[in-house]
Amino acid sequence: MDFTFTEEQQMLQDTTRRFVAGEYSPETRRERLRAQAAGNADRKVWQGLADLGLTALNVPEADGGLGGSAIDTMLVMQALGEGLVNEPFLTSAVLSTQALTLLGSESQRAVMLPALAAGEMIAVFAHDERATRFDRMAVATRARIDEAGYVLNGAKSMIAYAPTADVLLVTARVGEAHQDGGLAVFAVPRVAEGVTITSFTMVDGAPGGEISFNDVRLPAQALLGESALDASAAIAQVLDAGIAAICAEAVGALDKLLAATVEYTRTRKQFGVPIGKFQALQHRMADMVLHIEQARSMSYLASVRCGDADAATREQTLSAAKVIVGQACRFVSQQAVQLHGGMGVTDELDVGHYFKRLMAIELQFGSTDSHLEHYAARMAA
Repeated sequence: MDFTFTEEQQMLQDTTRRFVAGEYSPETRRERLRAQAAGNADRKVWQGLADLGLTALNVPEADGGLGGSAIDTMLVMQALGEGLVNEPFLTSAVLSTQALTLLGSESQRAVMLPALAAGEMIAVFAHDERATRFDRMAVATRARIDEAGYVLNGAKSMIAYAPTADVLLVTARVGEAHQDGGLAVFAVPRVAEGVTITSFTMVDGAPGGEISFNDVRLPAQALLGESALDASAAIAQVLDAGIAAICAEAVGALDKLLAATVEYTRTRKQFGVPIGKFQALQHRMADMVLHIEQARSMSYLASVRCGDADAATREQTLSAAKVIVGQACRFVSQQAVQLHGGMGVTDELDVGHYFKRLMAIELQFGSTDSHLEHYAARMAA
């Protein structure tokens, strides 16, 4: 298979890398993390991404976007992963945009997709709950039908960028609590009455939140598709697109982590020689390269297959990719920290920040172990 990217795709990635290098230095990142933790971060970087057209990448051309492919998203996510860009690109420009494209009615797409493409709106895909335990369809949040539309009750847990969102795309089961209703997606304004967000900083520095919905009254038009009362297949496709994107982000972060480790071993001396001369440490770094190249190959496969119509084959492939990438995240980040010594976990070195982000990626959208079990069950069937 030919993995040579087109000239346009290479330009897309190079442009993203130049923007990250110019606007998102390590010190800038630390300043933004502090501002986000204090709740007063601006949207300068986000608007910069929008000005480059990146927030419009997954918006169809008919809706005012660029109509990019999963491979385009992969290349952008690699560049963002290299720079540890802490912006809601994954949840807004990938997950939420995909959900609106798959489920949104003509009027909903006409209103929301251009705003997302222009960077004027940030949407967060609020799906995970406390009792999910890596079962991505274990949704307990309920939307009860009433004469005016719907009444939403429930909670979402560990939702990245929830405090900074304009709109929450909330998955819920439609019907009474005793009914086994189908899954649907609702567009809920973050400031809607009955919505409460408890903010905190996640392990990788991103702003996160626990969201509770207490008798949140929504009009009928809040339901994506306005009649899509069983959106399980579309939700699964959105989550698979997220897995492919996050695998690409991990590859970008892994590349930078390896480069930082190799450079450190060239300059750090012990017994009068650089520690990179020691054969045992060379073997460790060779193993790091092996894991990264395996992760890169599986990231390519995930991006190629994340849009497959065959859900069973698609999910099996994405689980396999998440296992290999998750193993690489854990092994490479741990080796990088050990080779840097005690300095590897300090905030002064970028290594510690890459370590935290890769550990978060290893658990996001399901842990390595859960995807391994899922893959084994698919193989057995």
